Amino acid sequence: MDKEEEFKTMEILNGLVYCNTAKKYIPKNITISSGKIQRIDLNTKSDPASSSSLKIDAKNCIVTSSFTDCAVRIKEPGSEYKGTMYSELKSAVAGGITRLVCPPDTDPVLDEPGLVKMLINKSIEFEKAVVTPLGALTQSLEGQDITEMGELFEAGCIGFSQANQPIRDNQVLLNAFQYASNFDFPIWLSPRDPWIGRDGDMHSGLTCTRLGLKGVPDCAETLSLVTLLRIAEMTNARLHLCRLSSLESVEIVRKAKKQGLRITADVGLYYLHLTDLDVGAFNTNCKAIPPFRGQRDRDALTEGLLDGTIDFICSDHTPVDIEDKMLPFSEAAEGQIGTELLLPLTLSWAKRHKIEMHEALNLISTKPTTILNKEISRVEEGAVANVTIFGVNDSWILEEQTLLSQGKNSPFLGYEMHGKVHATIMNGRLVFLKN
Repeated sequence: MDKEEEFKTMEILNGLVYCNTAKKYIPKNITISSGKIQRIDLNTKSDPASSSSLKIDAKNCIVTSSFTDCAVRIKEPGSEYKGTMYSELKSAVAGGITRLVCPPDTDPVLDEPGLVKMLINKSIEFEKAVVTPLGALTQSLEGQDITEMGELFEAGCIGFSQANQPIRDNQVLLNAFQYASNFDFPIWLSPRDPWIGRDGDMHSGLTCTRLGLKGVPDCAETLSLVTLLRIAEMTNARLHLCRLSSLESVEIVRKAKKQGLRITADVGLYYLHLTDLDVGAFNTNCKAIPPFRGQRDRDALTEGLLDGTIDFICSDHTPVDIEDKMLPFSEAAEGQIGTELLLPLTLSWAKRHKIEMHEALNLISTKPTTILNKEISRVEEGAVANVTIFGVNDSWILEEQTLLSQGKNSPFLGYEMHGKVHATIMNGRLVFLKN
């Protein structure tokens, strides 16, 4: 729906809600008003005398807390031809997402409080999903001068990042960690060596050699990771590691967590499904930062999620103009869209590894929200109504015309997806309803 609607009261009828006691999903009716869940009961019939302005038939659908996506590029300001605030927020709520984290690599970079406030205020105007930006760790993301983190935090930033830009000077990195630690500001960084593999196209390996492309070895990630962890230990800073991709990285983070470091980590959605083999015949939709690695790496990422080494899944949503993906592989832009695929690809990953659905959903809802230190949405009486309703058995073909995102860059175009969002409710307001 193009415009969210506000109703005095809503009823979600016959929706399947997970019951912790019974350890299964049970059909229930949910009444929402004044932005909150007022009533949940087992009565599977709607009250004809109800004064609800809206009734949503959720028969055979899962009703769960809405999703949080901690890596969504909305491409505004500066790259509106790739994606606008409006198009990407529509895409987010169509994927059941009501809160998203925006990296600072916009144009201009989010290194000034005024730019941060402008971004947040514009997102509020659309009243779809809550946008929580990351501020730039260094001016213009150039890795030289650290930003005024205090001012950026007051403007609304929830942490500080370099996006995909590494910091070459470790003294600058140390200064930034010390500054952030003094105020307990979280730092979000993707471990990426500034020199090794800097001109690489894909993961170093047999496929890379066969295709004649430049490689990015595992150590481009692990060497940087060791440095980040050592500095985090020295400064007692809060460090979030973005988009781990290798087996060695998972093992290093697992050990660091056991040592008590204040660290968390995430994995991109596509890294749970794809490997370097999927590049195939120079498929530019499989070009990513970091690159998709080998099967052992993919398996290790799943193990890391299951044992808590990796805390949650994000989409790493990056709309790319079609012309930038039609270039030769070495020249093509990196990135994949993901907000509308966060649910179905998480469900398919969980099914493949025999993971309980409610546990998989926690990886895209409860756990990322916890990292942000935000109130966790729950489907329970008295809670704020942040709710996603989806058909777990709904099958659909991923096609360009079905995507609401302005970007159409996904390796899964033409594939059958399972799981479709029917409705998304944010703070008691209907922000998406499936046609």
